[in-house]
Amino acid sequence: MSNVTSPWWRQWNPDTVTISDDSVSDAWKTCVLQGVYFGGNEYNGNLGARISSVFVILIVSTFFTMFPLISVRVKRLRIPLYAYLFAKNFGSGVIVATAFIHLMDPAYSVIGGNSCVGQTGNWSLYSWCPAIMLTSLFFTFLTDLFSSVWVERKYGVSHDHTQDNIQDTVVNDAVITSDENVTAKKSYDDKNKLDYFEDSDASSLDTTQSFQSQFYAFLILEFGVIFHSVMIGLNLGSTGKEFATLYPVLVFHQSFEGLGIGARLSSIEFPKSKRWWPWALCIAYGLTTPVCVAIGLGIRTKYVSGSYTASVISGVLDAISAGILIYTGLVELLARDFLFNPHRTKNLKELSFNLLCTLFGAGIMALIGKWA
Repeated sequence: MSNVTSPWWRQWNPDTVTISDDSVSDAWKTCVLQGVYFGGNEYNGNLGARISSVFVILIVSTFFTMFPLISVRVKRLRIPLYAYLFAKNFGSGVIVATAFIHLMDPAYSVIGGNSCVGQTGNWSLYSWCPAIMLTSLFFTFLTDLFSSVWVERKYGVSHDHTQDNIQDTVVNDAVITSDENVTAKKSYDDKNKLDYFEDSDASSLDTTQSFQSQFYAFLILEFGVIFHSVMIGLNLGSTGKEFATLYPVLVFHQSFEGLGIGARLSSIEFPKSKRWWPWALCIAYGLTTPVCVAIGLGIRTKYVSGSYTASVISGVLDAISAGILIYTGLVELLARDFLFNPHRTKNLKELSFNLLCTLFGAGIMALIGKWA
């Protein structure tokens, strides 16, 4: 019944083995029931639609990523304050929901203790899935801490929660960025009540310190999101009957995540010599999934998304990204924008709107998790 020269998962024929067969390992039965190892390539055509997904996701997700940035950098568009606030806070909710619904849960499903991978080999010896998340979370925390300490020691300043807060206070057409005596040059649209960045040198000590602290935190966030986008693209290019549902869902998925990315970028005042950086970072996010979809199309008849190797890779990447986004979403977004925001009580209407947008973003992204 078995073949000792074959890998352990090929030692039995799933068409002849029954669940009650005690000679077969429980791990092997789990793998069969979950469709791991034995399923072939699922690609079922629809090449034209798959090719279109490359361009649709590229255009739509890039636009949504750039929208918050355009709001504060293209003054002539006169985008209202509440349109910007919606994009920013909706994106924050999306990031938090992505961490739990779209990363943590999928990671557990493919490398957790009840999964095929989690019951085989060294994966069965320890709870590796939460361990990877915990390691990723603390690595993100330490990176954030050490970069902040380095910036503070370099410029000889102490940490102040108000310094990094993006809820800037408008005072006489200027914006207080870290203390009451230091202002950054921004123009203020009184009609739409929205601040716009000007092409100033942005070279003050405070602005430089604020930029570096926020930019390091943002890079961690984008790194975690891009990790997640890689496997999404590969699966969309090679998946089978799920493609019809996955395609439109991922358009919304990537667009909403893009809002979160763009919202964080829009809050950072870049030095004049780096004004092109945020646009480049938006494009980098927008390109990630389409490029991976194209790669998935190139290997569409060979790539098996449910294979053991693919399960390990996707599970590890999702666990790493989950740890990053849990920390970033809860600390860098929710805590900083709400709990440590010294200006939150000055406009309770705006605070309520921001909170509702955040909850709405989290709810919509959690709902999308039903399909992707």
